[in-house]
Amino acid sequence: MKEKVLVTGVAGFIGFHLADRLSKEGYQVVGIDNLNDYYDVQLKKDRLSLLKGNHVDFVFQKAELEDKAAIDQMFEEHRFDYVVNLAAQAGVRYSLQNPYAYTTANVTGFLNILEASRHFPVKHLLYASSSSVYGANTQMPFSVHHNVDHPVSLYAATKKANELMAHTYSHLYNIPTTGLRFFTVYGPYGRPDMALFLFTKAILEDRPIDVYNHGNMKRDFTYVDDIVEGITRLLPNVAQPNPNWDGDQPDSATSFAPYKVYNIGNNQPVKLLDFIEEIERNLGKKAEKNLMPIQDGDVPATYADVEDLMNDVGFKPKTSIQEGIKNFVDWYREYYKK
Repeated sequence: MKEKVLVTGVAGFIGFHLADRLSKEGYQVVGIDNLNDYYDVQLKKDRLSLLKGNHVDFVFQKAELEDKAAIDQMFEEHRFDYVVNLAAQAGVRYSLQNPYAYTTANVTGFLNILEASRHFPVKHLLYASSSSVYGANTQMPFSVHHNVDHPVSLYAATKKANELMAHTYSHLYNIPTTGLRFFTVYGPYGRPDMALFLFTKAILEDRPIDVYNHGNMKRDFTYVDDIVEGITRLLPNVAQPNPNWDGDQPDSATSFAPYKVYNIGNNQPVKLLDFIEEIERNLGKKAEKNLMPIQDGDVPATYADVEDLMNDVGFKPKTSIQEGIKNFVDWYREYYKK
């Protein structure tokens, strides 16, 4: 019997790539997604079509994370071995416009996953956190062992809440949980609200691009295949209690409970202007830049310390922006016939 994995947000950018990889690895993947219209629903449907066409065992169900009855029914029916919770209301900037979408999907929705994992036990629950939890932190690189109590957006606060909720369930019900702090993920089939997609589209359409913080941003851009590799390796690497955990000097990345947090980032911050230059090179066109002040909720830099990931599963992301941007631009031109 194949081991069963639930991937929530399976029609999303990372969910799509992960479901494809896990299916190839011999898992049976069951995916759920609500196919909301935060961005182009057709892109989500096209991702699903590829998964259904390439993997006969792949099962999809349209459902909302906040629909407790639907989630419980799925867990009861499938008896999952593993769960990877990627479904969330994404986007830092949108959280300033529609804050309630974030508490509904990211907090109530995640609580339903935790409750279902409690009543229909799983071997390991992994869930997407975010580099945004580092908030006002300025000590670089960002380490999972740093305190992260100063978020600067509601999106970040809901991701920190997920980590706290997971810890509570690991402690109370012995559910092994692993939080995954992703750093600026990009690649083919990427989200249309992310910088690489927005810049590529605008440059090809001869429209100016908005460059925030006057281009003085640094991001630890992480190629989607590296994110997926990290998750795939961590899936069977079930979170264990840390026998050396000390309540007098608490380590935020581990616990006396079966709980762990990892960064998955490229460990190589790139200046936003250098990133744009690489897009221009691949498109053979120059961008017209609107230099803007930093936006509310944004942070000027991100930089991942991935030592724990390297130590525990022998992997660190390594795809260069030269390779990653070329792959994205090639996909974009083919998909949109540009």
